[in-house]
Amino acid sequence: MPNRRLYHIYAIIFIDVVVGSAIGPILPEFVKGYTNPQLWLALGTGLFLGMQLFSAPLLGKLSDGYGRRPIFIVSSIGTFLADCLLLPVRLGTQLANRFSDGLTNGMYATVRSAITDISPKEDLFKNLGMEGAILSLGFVIGPAVSGLLLTVVDAANNGVASNAEQARLVVIMAVILSLVNILLSWTLRETHPNPPGISTQELKAELVNSLNVHTLWSRLLQKDRQYQTEGAVGLKKLVIMQLFLTLSTGYYFYFVTFASFGDLHMSAKSISYFFMYFGALSVVINFIFYTYLADRINQLRGILWLAALGAPVLAGYGLVGTSMLSLYVLVTIDCLTLSLIQGLIEGLMAQQTSDDDRGEIFGINQALQGVASFGTTLVFGGLSVLDLRLPFAWFGVCLAMVAVLAGHVQRVRL
Repeated sequence: MPNRRLYHIYAIIFIDVVVGSAIGPILPEFVKGYTNPQLWLALGTGLFLGMQLFSAPLLGKLSDGYGRRPIFIVSSIGTFLADCLLLPVRLGTQLANRFSDGLTNGMYATVRSAITDISPKEDLFKNLGMEGAILSLGFVIGPAVSGLLLTVVDAANNGVASNAEQARLVVIMAVILSLVNILLSWTLRETHPNPPGISTQELKAELVNSLNVHTLWSRLLQKDRQYQTEGAVGLKKLVIMQLFLTLSTGYYFYFVTFASFGDLHMSAKSISYFFMYFGALSVVINFIFYTYLADRINQLRGILWLAALGAPVLAGYGLVGTSMLSLYVLVTIDCLTLSLIQGLIEGLMAQQTSDDDRGEIFGINQALQGVASFGTTLVFGGLSVLDLRLPFAWFGVCLAMVAVLAGHVQRVRL
C-alpha cells in the first residue's frame, strides 16, 4: 500500500517542519542584548545549514545500505535532543542547538529517496510537489501554534510573562512534538526493501568523502555521466540550478532577523501571523500546481519563467519600509513564483536516479546545498551589518541566475 507509507512520510516531515518553524519566531530572544544580534542569528543559521555538508551524503548513503526507516528514527531522535538544548534561553544553547540539529537535518535526502521509492513514474512530480505543499503547511501550523500559545500565555498572565518565559514554553511544545515524531518514525514501514548493507570500509570512505567538497562534486559528475541520456537535462545542470536557488532562498532564514530588527519591528506574534499567511497560501497554490499542472507543462520552461518573475519580488522585500501591505502583496506573488521552483527541479532530478543510489544522489545534492546555504549565510550576514535591506538584492540576483541557467539549458536542448 504505497499511499499509506506516503502519508506516513508526509506526517513525519510535517511535524519536523512544525517544530522548526515554531521555534523560528522566538530565536531573536536568544540574541537580545548582544552587539549586532543579526550576526549571531546568521552564525546559528550557518552552523545549522553547514552541517548538512557532513551529514546529508552520509545519511543518504546509509539509507541506501540499511534502509530509509533507520535514518528517519535517528534523525527524529537527534531533533528531540537538539530541542532539549534550547530550554535555557541563552545564546550558547541556541548555537549548540543549531549545530546538533544540523547533524540530522540531512534526513531530507532520505525523505526524497523514500518518496521516489514508492512513487509510480506518472505520480513522481505530484508526490514530490506535495512534499513541498506539506512543508509549506508545516510553516503555517508551526508559527500558528507558537502565536496561539504566546497569546494565551500573555492573556493568562495579564501581560506580565517575560519574553524568555514565553520562549521557554514554545521550546517545551517543540520537545513534545519531537517525541511524537520519534514514535511516527519508529512505526514507518520500510520503502527500500532488501538493502544490501555497507561495509565498514565503505562507511569510512563515505565519512571522509563527505567532508571534501571537491570529492562530492567529482561524485556528482560521475553520476551525471552515468545517467546521461539524449534529451535529458543532466544531474549536473539541475544541481547547479538548485544551488543558485538555495542561495536565493537564504531569505527564509534571514527574514526573522529583518522583520525583528529592521524598519518593520515585528514582534514574535506578528512574525507568526505573517508565516501563517505565507504558509497557508503556499499550501493551496502548491497543491493546485503539483496536482493539476506540474506534469503537464514544460518543467524547464516553467523554472525559467517562475525564477524570472520571482527575482524582482525578492529584491522588493528590501524596499517595503514600514508598509505591512507591501509586505503581504509581495509574499502573495512569492507564493505564485519562487515557491513553486523547488519541486520542479527535484522532480526532474528524481527521474535520473535508481533504487541502488537514490539516497546517495539526493545526499550529495543536499550536501552541496549545505555549502551554498552556508555561503549565502555568510554573505547576508555581512551585508546586513552594512544595511539590513541589502541581502535582498543578493537573493534577487541569485534567483535571476536560476532563470539564466534554465534559459541556457533550454536553448542547448533545442
